[in-house]
Amino acid sequence: MRSSPLVLALITTMLAVTESALAQGPEIQTQVHGLILVNAFVNSTAVNNSDVPQFVLPPPAPGGPPASAAGATVRQSRVRAQANVPEFGGGSLTAELDVDFFGGQQPSTGGRTFPLVRIRRAFAEFTRGRMAVFVGQEAPPIVEINPSSLASIGVPEFAGAGNLWLWIPQVRLGVDVSTIGAARLGIEVAALAPTSGDAQTAFFTQPDIAERSSRPYVQGRLRARWGSGDTQGELNLGGHLGWLAVGPDRRVTSRAVAVSVWTPLTRQLELRGEAYTGRALAGLGGGGIGQNFGLDSAAVSTSGGWVQLNLRPTLAWEVGAGAAMDGPDDADLNLTTQRLRNLAVEGHASWRQEPVVIGLEVRRLETRYGASLSDAGATHLNLALGFEF
Repeated sequence: MRSSPLVLALITTMLAVTESALAQGPEIQTQVHGLILVNAFVNSTAVNNSDVPQFVLPPPAPGGPPASAAGATVRQSRVRAQANVPEFGGGSLTAELDVDFFGGQQPSTGGRTFPLVRIRRAFAEFTRGRMAVFVGQEAPPIVEINPSSLASIGVPEFAGAGNLWLWIPQVRLGVDVSTIGAARLGIEVAALAPTSGDAQTAFFTQPDIAERSSRPYVQGRLRARWGSGDTQGELNLGGHLGWLAVGPDRRVTSRAVAVSVWTPLTRQLELRGEAYTGRALAGLGGGGIGQNFGLDSAAVSTSGGWVQLNLRPTLAWEVGAGAAMDGPDDADLNLTTQRLRNLAVEGHASWRQEPVVIGLEVRRLETRYGASLSDAGATHLNLALGFEF
């Protein structure tokens, strides 16, 4: 059986790294960054998650408790540890561990004051010449860009409304192939842990329908990068393929094509965005508004995306606005019970003067339910106060 060039390249790189590591101990440079964040919030009606909502719940029955609510939480606080070995195996090695307290809460009278620590991202990346090997947990390479927000950190802004984001264990191999003007062109292929987006129990885990396929998710992207630091831009075009085992001898494919961009338009104005089309995408962070299957167990086809503009008139201030939508195909859905469309619009302002962080965001969500095609709407107001170090 013939081995592919990518497999041979990966094995050769790993052997070279191991040989160099055994020859001498590396000098490791480390840094720790953190954000202590309090988020106070108000919701005008019932949403799926009070402090970081993704969609609106159906209107409550008459005579029930008030649908509006207010509260505060610190569980979006975040700690990141970074490490760098500038000379390792003929290249450089970097690593990062990123955790927050958004893993849920212990059942107790303390509620959100008993949050659970959660690993967001954890990875190591070896770079040598034009090639890079990435191992760890990160957003899917085809949709790695997220909006700017101090109100939505535990779950990125626009999740469930056009933003595929879920941090997934994966292995990537990337190569810079050429340079055109100021742009560096590259290609990446990745194998990701399969996940369907179905909920697990509190402690013990069981295979979901993606894991029961016994096949990894596969993704690839073409990328272009230019600039550096605050002037860095990136454009990606990629594809996704996965499998969901829905029966003893039947697999349904999860697939998508996506484009994403993050680029400065002027010295003070930046554009971020993402668009995709595909089917059975709940496992990538809520595509199809978190619905893989619909009427008669049909795989839900969907298209979605988001766009955000951010203005930085000074080093301290950022003012921005964005909009997003996820629109599953109505023909695939049960019109009486499923979510048919989800819209989100946000406006935000933030001020950073080390170590103080202050942010205010207003978000409007509209989720469509039922054969009447009526929209349930909610307004979320969020005040963020933080200490950054």
